[in-house]
Amino acid sequence: MRRLLVIGGGIVGASAAYFAARRGFVVTLLDAGEGRSSDVPAALLNPVRGQSGKVEALSLKGLRQTWALIQELEVCGHVVPHGQTGVLRPVPDEKTRRKWQANLPAELPHRWRESTDLPPGWHSALEIPEGGWVSGAALVRVLKVASGARLVRGRAAAITGSGAVLEGGTTLAADQVICCGGSFGAAQFGVGRGVHRAGSLLLLDEAPEQPLSFGAYLSPAQVGGVLGATFETQVDSHAEALALGLPLKSLDWLLDKGGALTDLRGAGVTGRWTGVRLSPLRCGLDESGVWHISGLGSKGFLLGPLLARDVVAGMASPTQDCCSSSWYR
Repeated sequence: MRRLLVIGGGIVGASAAYFAARRGFVVTLLDAGEGRSSDVPAALLNPVRGQSGKVEALSLKGLRQTWALIQELEVCGHVVPHGQTGVLRPVPDEKTRRKWQANLPAELPHRWRESTDLPPGWHSALEIPEGGWVSGAALVRVLKVASGARLVRGRAAAITGSGAVLEGGTTLAADQVICCGGSFGAAQFGVGRGVHRAGSLLLLDEAPEQPLSFGAYLSPAQVGGVLGATFETQVDSHAEALALGLPLKSLDWLLDKGGALTDLRGAGVTGRWTGVRLSPLRCGLDESGVWHISGLGSKGFLLGPLLARDVVAGMASPTQDCCSSSWYR
């Protein structure tokens, strides 16, 4: 049986380990156990990105793959807190609504809700029935367990197509390697360059019935709810982004955006969570024979399982076109 080394224990690495094990690979998962933005308490699964209302390539397919993966895990007895309850996206004015309508693909199920059916101040809202939320930390944990992969704690000092040498000198040999380190891994493993950006959310003692998203987002979580996320100025390293924390001006912005979504009076803040994301997307095979899937930014749970599945399928069946054996940009 072929040996696969997966470097990075976030949503992409855990998904790759799971899909590879199902295809008969003997999987080792190298995870430093630090800096995982995938440990987010509630990841929003929403294919309509940003305030332009655009739907990026693979978003709808990725959304459906993530839901299918969660369902498959639960059928096998694993519990993944989530809610496929739809996402409601408020629209502030008619101009924005027309722009969104022009950007929505015909294959995306959606419906418009008018102001008579909405809180005061909303012009209208786009409802995406297939959207929802998932506990990122829980999904990652379950994928690791379900994969049966050998878990190794440590950091890679050098990576090749035949394995990795860890800090301290231990060698992990493999027939194939996938590097899924994200922002933390890019710094620790010395692999790739990109933009690092911190995002924070507040943990709340109350949760909305369904996720709301425009600028910021409100979502249920495994316990209570979340209000997120700020995206700080892009910097050149994971450490710089993490050091930013949650500045007061960002906290003010976040609360203002949350207040525009719903009445926050009476909601208690129980904590804060910050993660650092990497972009742009890198998915493909480098000149040394190492596969990479990283730089998904805030789309980790939307696209990560899909890309991991397809890369593993491409390794298992080399004739299959997977990322065109080059970089997705």
